[in-house]
Amino acid sequence: MNIKILDSWLKQYVKTKATPEKIAELLSLSSVSVERIEKYDDDFVYDLEVTTNRPDLMSVVGIARETATVLEQNGIEARFILPKLAKPQTPKKDLIEMKNDPKLVNRLLAVVMDVRVGESPKEIRQRLEASGTRSLNNVIDVTNYVMKTIGHPTHVFDFDRLNTKTLIIQEAVKGEVIETLDDKNYSLSGGEIVAVNDSNEIVDLLGIMGLKNSVVTDKTKRILYFINNDKPKKIRKASMSLGIRTEAAVVNEKDVDAETAYEALLLGIKLFQEVADGQIASEIIDIYPNKVEKHSVEVSLEKINKIIGIEIDPAKTLKALSNLGFKTQIAHGKIKVEVPSFRAADIKIEEDLIEEIARIHGYHNLPSILPPQTEIIPHKFDNPFYWEQRVKTAMKYWGFTEAYTYSMVSEGLFEGPLEDAVEIANPLSEELVYMRKTLVPSLLNVSLENKKKEKIKIFEIANVYNKRVKDLPEEIMTFAGVIKKEKVSFFEVKGIIEQLSQDLGIKELIFKQSEKSGNGSSVYVGNEYIGEIEILDSNLIDFELNFESLIKHATLKKQYKPLAKFPPIIEDLSFNVDKNTETQALINEIKKQSELIVEVSLLDQHEKSRTFHIYYQHPQRNLINEEISEVRKNIISSLQEKFSASVR
Repeated sequence: MNIKILDSWLKQYVKTKATPEKIAELLSLSSVSVERIEKYDDDFVYDLEVTTNRPDLMSVVGIARETATVLEQNGIEARFILPKLAKPQTPKKDLIEMKNDPKLVNRLLAVVMDVRVGESPKEIRQRLEASGTRSLNNVIDVTNYVMKTIGHPTHVFDFDRLNTKTLIIQEAVKGEVIETLDDKNYSLSGGEIVAVNDSNEIVDLLGIMGLKNSVVTDKTKRILYFINNDKPKKIRKASMSLGIRTEAAVVNEKDVDAETAYEALLLGIKLFQEVADGQIASEIIDIYPNKVEKHSVEVSLEKINKIIGIEIDPAKTLKALSNLGFKTQIAHGKIKVEVPSFRAADIKIEEDLIEEIARIHGYHNLPSILPPQTEIIPHKFDNPFYWEQRVKTAMKYWGFTEAYTYSMVSEGLFEGPLEDAVEIANPLSEELVYMRKTLVPSLLNVSLENKKKEKIKIFEIANVYNKRVKDLPEEIMTFAGVIKKEKVSFFEVKGIIEQLSQDLGIKELIFKQSEKSGNGSSVYVGNEYIGEIEILDSNLIDFELNFESLIKHATLKKQYKPLAKFPPIIEDLSFNVDKNTETQALINEIKKQSELIVEVSLLDQHEKSRTFHIYYQHPQRNLINEEISEVRKNIISSLQEKFSASVR
């Protein structure tokens, strides 16, 4: 919330020689943010942004208290001048009775006064208009002036127009209609806080806006000066539902301090007497069922210094807290404060008080250094969410789009016999009846629904569900993907899974002839089966892996391998071998023949012919042709014996 305050108005409560520029600078560093300072006739106006948790600063007195404290903390002489307000003499007349509901209103104050309606003095008009409030007449202006000075909204009724001996505070009934003082009609939702007269006529929408049937006019002779401290949630709900966002509603919904309501009453009476020839005509009514509970906060100097990072001056800190309205004391290395009522909702625990001390000290005065590292705690990457995000990030950079599909599928998309399905007792629709056992049909359905796209690369990480007898289904986190494009290659999908395993630190990734589908490959980590690659046709391939099994083998530990000092010898060997022979089995057999073989990859394949790219290397010396020749003979002999392969 932004408020505007004239410099002369502020300095009515702060005695200082500080310039507006200096005040704005130091307030912005340690308190509220001063958005700008503007020249206003021969004065200056501050435009301040006040955070929601500090309703005490939505007033001139609140800002003055902060200003005096901040200036003094920074070595500039300043003194906060508390408004001097005395309880006036009142006649022993009971002109109206109030019936309050403590579930709706925390405190209710009222007094009847005789006034003379007219124009407000220049100073009040100027201060109100500079703060963004239009001057109407001296009586209404006083209520706005008090709210901006003290920080508690106030209201005034034309007493004679109320035409009642009793004012009852109650909740509105749904459908009741009111006309506000700005000539607008509203149908109430029910639950709003309203005041009704003897005729059960609503005369006020409490905490938000007055009504036309009780508003002060030029003919008003007697007023009811009325202050109500309401339940903030009620005000917020009513204000938002009705769309009435007055300044009073905005302040009241912030849980404004009920103690300040009495100060607002006294200041209002004083101003009515000064600017409207006001005469008190009744006793002061003060109904206060929900008093603010006082509480204290205690924190050790050791903890303050540890969290802030520097040693604070206890005496200077106590002085600053005292200036802010706290009752302070220090004993046995601990600071104890009694929290003022206007900070009761804001300062509750040790950390709140430490934050207050650091704020007033000035965050800009704290050294800009990192705290020392006293111990190294190894980070464990055993959180499945970490690996999930890592895989998602990798797939994104490899051109995939993440899909989100329903965990529930239709009979047509369920893969397997229906007796193995987990059936939902209360499905969302007749189609979404079974919990899926695999992600692939859902992703293929996404591909089908996007048939106009020639190229699709999608993936999903989600649970699949296996039925268990007399128990909840087994949930297995699964990683699946689909690639659709012209002439998609099995090796492209295999390469993606290999690259992913490398990123996850998985070394023993093995591809074998598919155990589940005729065309594709089964994927293993060591001897553990983790999933399948399935070739559906020349344009469509899918894969599905058990994500939980996959990340069991994941690690970020890196093993240092020094660069080879001696160059490798590289050669290509081509073999004719049965088409059904697994390429991986051939590669594994080649690698077994010697420790000098450091890398083997498939270079080319055509019908029965397969060409392998082989690297020979020794870490400590150069290889000679005789050594390579011996290893080559072993390779040819082994492949001929086990796979009936012949050299081309």
